[in-house]
Order: sequence, then C-alpha cells, then structure tokens
Amino acid sequence: MNNTYEIYLVSDSTGETLDRIFLALKAQFNKIKYNPHQFSFTRTENQILKIIDICKKKNNCIILYTIVDTKLAKFLTAISEKEKIPCFGVLGDLILSFSKLLNQKATHLPSGQHVLDEEYYNRIEAIQFTMNHDDGNKIDDINKSDIILLGVSRTSKTPTSIYLANRGFKTANIPLVNKESLPEVLKKNPKLTCIVGLTTEADRLVDLRRNRMNSLKENENINYTDFDKISREVEESKKIFKKYSWPIVDVTRKSVEETAASVIKIYEIEKENG
Repeated sequence: MNNTYEIYLVSDSTGETLDRIFLALKAQFNKIKYNPHQFSFTRTENQILKIIDICKKKNNCIILYTIVDTKLAKFLTAISEKEKIPCFGVLGDLILSFSKLLNQKATHLPSGQHVLDEEYYNRIEAIQFTMNHDDGNKIDDINKSDIILLGVSRTSKTPTSIYLANRGFKTANIPLVNKESLPEVLKKNPKLTCIVGLTTEADRLVDLRRNRMNSLKENENINYTDFDKISREVEESKKIFKKYSWPIVDVTRKSVEETAASVIKIYEIEKENG
C-alpha cells in the first residue's frame, strides 16, 4: 500500500490560511507521507479543470480548498465528486455558521483578510517599530511598545518579537548581558507596559549558542558557551524578573508560535486587569 498522498491546496488568495491549516492537520497524522501542491489565486472554472486533470493522473489525491466564491466552490466539489477525488472545504461551513449566527451575509471576497484597512496599516507599523527596536536599539521611545521582551542571548527574543509584530503588537526586545544592561526607564517604571522575561534551560542554551557560533563560522567564545557561566546568566535573569514582578515564559521546549501565544495571553490578562 502506498502511504504517500498527493495533497492539492487550492485557494482563491495567497494560500497562507490553507497552508497553516494543512500544517496543523498533517501533524495529527504523522505516519503518513504527503506531497503538497499549492494552487494560489484560483478564481476561474478553467483553473479548476486544469487542477482536476492533474489529479486524475495521480494516485491518492486529496483536495483541500479555501474558496469564498460559493458558485466556484460548488463547481470544484461537484467535479471532484464526479471524478471520485476526495475534496474538502476548510472554511465553507464556518463562514455559513458565522453568517447565521451574526445574521449577516458574508462578502465572499477573495483575499478579504488582506484588505488595506486600518488593521493592516497598524500591523505594518508594528513590524517597522519592532525591527527598529530589536536587540536593545532605540530605548528612548520604548514606552511606545505594546510588549517588551527581556532575556539572555539566544532565548528567541527576536523571532518571537517578529511573530508578535505580525500579529500587530509593537514589540521591543532587550538582551540581558548583565545587571547594568537593564535600561533605567524599566527600573524606574517596571509597569511601563507589558514586560515579559524569556528564559530557558542552561544545557539547551549551550547547544543553541554553539550552533550560533558554528553558523557564523567564528571561533567558539568560551565565556559565551561555558555551561557554568550560562547557568549563572540564566539565574541572574530570573532574579531580575522576580525583583520587578515580571512574568516569565520558559522557551526551552516551545516553538516561536507557542512562546508568542504565551506572551499574548500575559498581555491580554494585564490589559484586562488594567
């Protein structure tokens, strides 16, 4: 039996939403092999017919789609059923359910999530702000941050900041090299904004830093990768977080997305509590 499936991801927009849904889906069935094929900006019946023709020449085909044009979606499902190709819409029922619940018709406009509205421009502004405030830069206007991330080197501060920025949060991140590296503005006003400390296990940090040195093709810095020194760094950072009552997220076994989700939860709780 061939356990490899040809997955056709058909979208009327960029395919970003569908791609993320498929990633979550395939993680639930990790013993199966997949060959994903993306078809973005699919907006005509002719495009769908070409995709079906490709599927007919393959074995173990499955079509997943996000098409908000009801007529086009029905055309895809009808022709897939005729050719006995499994086909699943991942948004259709959800849009219909929301429409009934909200008592409002959906726009059924492709790329609706990418419309150039206020939210879009706020997100772009957040990304620009975050890039300008990476690694302790531009402390002078750090009070404009929605979120400030603190942590020793290689605790995922930058990637987490960028992810948060893409979610619309102006995020600054500051490396904790020693006690003096903490900006005075945060010492004087520890509740300036949502401030979160990132930490990780020392042995994991050693591996990350060694990999970092290797990727840069630099000679290993003994102080940077020494286990005992790293352990002290981590403990000192925890003492700082505790001193100022800043919540801590342990990133040891977390992906960037999971770390960001934890930070957002902290942000929402603090915002709710004023």
